[in-house]
Amino acid sequence: MLPEPHRPTRPRITVIVAVRNGAATLQHALDSVFQQTYEGVELVVMDGASTDGTRAILERNSPRIAFWASEPDRGIFDAWNKALGHATSDWICFLGADDRLHAPDVMASVAEALAADNGAHRVAFGDLDRYRSDGTVSYRRHRPWNPRRRRRFRRGEMIPHPSTFHHRSLFELHGLFDDSFAIAGDFEYLLRELIDHDPLYVPVVITDMGAGGVSERPGMRSVVAREVYRARYMHGIVTTPAWRSPQLQRRLGRLWVEQHLPQLAGLLRNRT
Repeated sequence: MLPEPHRPTRPRITVIVAVRNGAATLQHALDSVFQQTYEGVELVVMDGASTDGTRAILERNSPRIAFWASEPDRGIFDAWNKALGHATSDWICFLGADDRLHAPDVMASVAEALAADNGAHRVAFGDLDRYRSDGTVSYRRHRPWNPRRRRRFRRGEMIPHPSTFHHRSLFELHGLFDDSFAIAGDFEYLLRELIDHDPLYVPVVITDMGAGGVSERPGMRSVVAREVYRARYMHGIVTTPAWRSPQLQRRLGRLWVEQHLPQLAGLLRNRT
């Protein structure tokens, strides 16, 4: 009798959700995890002491959540760091409270790809659909990893983090997120790995990302630009300090015009 063919063990996956005052969308995010057909999924939720009914949602769903807590934090990366202490799976992904997994079979597809990869990569990512406030799709982030994508990543073009999976050995090797960042801490963290190593691309739409995230609030795009530059400077991709960088100052100038003088910004775009 011939032996059965070797089948890689499919990994367990922890979904971490950090939320603060997300009662309007949180249940949809949780349901997208609960509805997964893949059984090896764990859910950890960190609530930043919400005041809008988020805690009541967590209490109602408590039997299906591996761990949750509601307490003050210093921001999303502090919340993620605390959540990591309660994650027990092989792979970890971070879902926003206004995001949701694209379909019930998403985690099964990802787990199969991760198992087939057999430990060759410590980071994996897939595609993402971005939704407008009216529920229609504004765009699909579908860009496989290649040399051009690597160059764009090093310049600050992030891979879709809500569709990204981190092997737990990554945190043993690189430590936790730097919570001095307000928004770009995920980019800085992935730089630690992806400067020298490639991620695995999984050609599956993994996450539906909601509109209205923190980075879209007025004035936050300049914060993102500064933090992305700081992360690149930390890792030696750029060597000029932020205050001396003409490139960054031009970028900040354009963002200021777009925020405060939108009509002028439109005229400038039409003339280029």
